[in-house]
Amino acid sequence: MNSNHLLLEEPIRMASILEPSKPSFFPAMTKIVGTLGPKSRTVEIISDCLKAGMSVARFDFSWGDKEFHQETLENLKIAVKSTKKLCAIMLDTGGPELQVVNRAEHPIFLEADTKVILTPDHNKQATANLLPINFQGLSKAVKKGDTIFIGQYLFTGNETTSVWLEVAELSGDDVVCLIKNSATLSGSLYTLHVSQIRIDMPTLTDKDKEVISTWGVRNKIDFLSLSYTRHAEDIRHARDFLSKLGDLNQTQIYAKIENIEGLTHFDEILQEADGVIFSRGNLGIDLPPEKVFLFQKAAVYKCNMAGKPAVVTRVVDSMTDNLRPTRAEATDVANAVLDGSDAIILGAETLRGLYPVETVSTVGKICAEAEKVFNQDLFFKKTVKFVGEPMTHLESIASSAVRAAIKVKASAIICFTSSGRAARLIAKYRPTMPVISVVIPRLKTNQLKWTFSGAFEARQSLIVRGLFPMLADPRHPAESKSSTNESVLKVALDHGKASGVIKPHDRVVVCQKLGDASVVKILELDD
Repeated sequence: MNSNHLLLEEPIRMASILEPSKPSFFPAMTKIVGTLGPKSRTVEIISDCLKAGMSVARFDFSWGDKEFHQETLENLKIAVKSTKKLCAIMLDTGGPELQVVNRAEHPIFLEADTKVILTPDHNKQATANLLPINFQGLSKAVKKGDTIFIGQYLFTGNETTSVWLEVAELSGDDVVCLIKNSATLSGSLYTLHVSQIRIDMPTLTDKDKEVISTWGVRNKIDFLSLSYTRHAEDIRHARDFLSKLGDLNQTQIYAKIENIEGLTHFDEILQEADGVIFSRGNLGIDLPPEKVFLFQKAAVYKCNMAGKPAVVTRVVDSMTDNLRPTRAEATDVANAVLDGSDAIILGAETLRGLYPVETVSTVGKICAEAEKVFNQDLFFKKTVKFVGEPMTHLESIASSAVRAAIKVKASAIICFTSSGRAARLIAKYRPTMPVISVVIPRLKTNQLKWTFSGAFEARQSLIVRGLFPMLADPRHPAESKSSTNESVLKVALDHGKASGVIKPHDRVVVCQKLGDASVVKILELDD
């Protein structure tokens, strides 16, 4: 994987750009999260998405019922078994999302320079002059002159399917708005977003709690995507709720930053969250357009330095209806990778898009190309400088393993871990080669029965850039006083060889614990 690593700062032979990319077992180091829905829920399509590079399946509960999502998940389990590709599960909460309800589901044409009333009265039918919404307090939250945006599920930004409104007057609970552009709204639900206004609703709603405590517990979700995270307290509250739900005390919580409020409290949120999702659709409305890139770059950098996954949304919207992304979208995906993002979420593109498999494949190819020119040397130096001295024991071992792997041009780093922390720290330094994380299960008991931990830790690394997990035989401890890890190391090497990452005569860096000592060793492989 190193041999064709280039730097944009160095002269590139232009003809080399056209050389075809070599296929790999790992389509890209950057991970792809696919949202499963009506167009991507059959065993066949999910299997193809997994083969194309999807490693996390997102279930969005801002629409669809538990039965629908359960059917999709059962199909995912079949696809995972048949493809032998691990896949993590992410539950995305609805959160305090404002919605326009169109029960009749007929298209609504809104004409520019006319007026429309937003009303909390659900009994009324949606028309071109009246739109029922799911929030009682809108008239108290907005004032004359405020901007309101209404669009189809997951903002398209397309001016023919989404509409900008300006608040003209307040009439009791109703809000009278002037329509700024003509548009046709189709479907049963449209998202409503008010720019830079605080909506007084809980981040984790009663509906969210009910879904998590039933569907989430039943399916042992790996990630909870907390929509509209606005304060660190939102994460603490969600963690407290999960801690009482059995296995879900292991579920990682990802803060979904969607508005100015979340941006303002970003540093405190980052401290509490396990990772961050940048919901650029909503942020693009809350922020001036010229500020969006600045927030993305600054926030991704902060996540990188903290060693917490940064996940970016809304990259190839046009692929919802088209087989190829636009030039701007292709460049946007590459820039997200160069900025340091760990993963990319595909929303509408896979949920209701016409080409879910092609979208996963295309995004994976763009990520792989961008990774070839990622300036790892500069990134490594920045990270070491940020961490400072004295380093913690684990941080020192992780950075040393990456430095050694780059110096000897290793084809992979193999890390033995039980909690996954050591492997994540190695991945934090963005090595140019894959990190094979060998998760050693630990035996634990609740005094009624014995169980093995490790499956959560393995799946949760499926969202971390460059980290590829495998679950080891539980009879091999992660910390060993002798060489009993040799057999599990052989399994890891065989896995690397089978996937084409490790070849005869390659060098491999191994990071493991022997007794109280952490050891980084370099192996030179035979035939």
